[in-house]
Amino acid sequence: MSIHPNHTIYINNLNEKIKKDELKKSLYAIFSQFGQILDIVALKTLKMRGQAFVIFKEINSAANALRSMQGFPFYDKPMRIQFAKKDSEVIAKLKGTWVEPPKRSRDKHDDEGSKRKKKSKGQTPADSNAQGPPPQITQRAPPQLNAAPMSAAAPAPPPSAAAAPALSAIPEQPPNQILFITNLPEETTEMMLSMLFNQFPGFKEVRLVPGRHDIAFVEFETDVQAGAAKDALQSFKITPTNAMKITFAKK
Repeated sequence: MSIHPNHTIYINNLNEKIKKDELKKSLYAIFSQFGQILDIVALKTLKMRGQAFVIFKEINSAANALRSMQGFPFYDKPMRIQFAKKDSEVIAKLKGTWVEPPKRSRDKHDDEGSKRKKKSKGQTPADSNAQGPPPQITQRAPPQLNAAPMSAAAPAPPPSAAAAPALSAIPEQPPNQILFITNLPEETTEMMLSMLFNQFPGFKEVRLVPGRHDIAFVEFETDVQAGAAKDALQSFKITPTNAMKITFAKK
C-alpha cells in the first residue's frame, strides 16, 4: 500500500549503538539541507530503536530528502526512508486539524486495576469485556510525535551574526584539493562532517584541529572536486545559527 507524501519522513535501519543526542544532531546535519526542520523524534525504547522521524515544514522538502537520501550510508548502515503514515502533532496543529486524544487511558487502567482487585475477592463484574479497545494504538502515536525538539534546534540567537565579519575577512586562496571550514558549532564531530562531504565525488577525509571545535579541513582527490563540494555546501547550516564558511586551504 502506497503512503501519500507528507511533511514527515520515517527512517529505519539506523545504527542502534549511536546515542540519541548524537543521532538527532547528525540527522539534523544531513537533512537540514533540504529545508526547515520543525522537529526530529528518535526514541531509544526497545520498540523504536534504530528508527527516527524527521518533520519538515514543507512537503517538498520531505519529498526531496526521501528521494536524495534513500540508501545513504549513515553510520555504516544504509538508511531506509518512507513517508510517515500520518501527520505529526506539530503539523496537525499548524493545519488546525489536531484533535486532542481522549484522556481515557489512565481511567481505563484504574478501572482495570479495580476490576482485578474485585476478581481477587471472588467477584466477576459482568461488564469486564466492555472496556476492551486496543491500548496499543493510543500509546503508539504520542511517543513518536510528541518528543521534545532536538537540542541542536534550540534557540541560540546572535553567535553567527557576531562571527560573520571575521569570516568574511578570510582571503580567498587559489583552488586546491583541500577545503578549510570555519564557523562550525561546538558539537561538530568528524562523523557529521564526513557524512556531509562524502556525498561528493573524490572525498578523501576530514581532519579536525585539536583544541578547536570551530574549524576543520576536508580533503578531496582534485581541486575541481573540492570546488564542487565548496559551492554546494557554502553557508550550509549544521545548526540553525551556524552557517559554514568554506574556502580553499592555504598551501
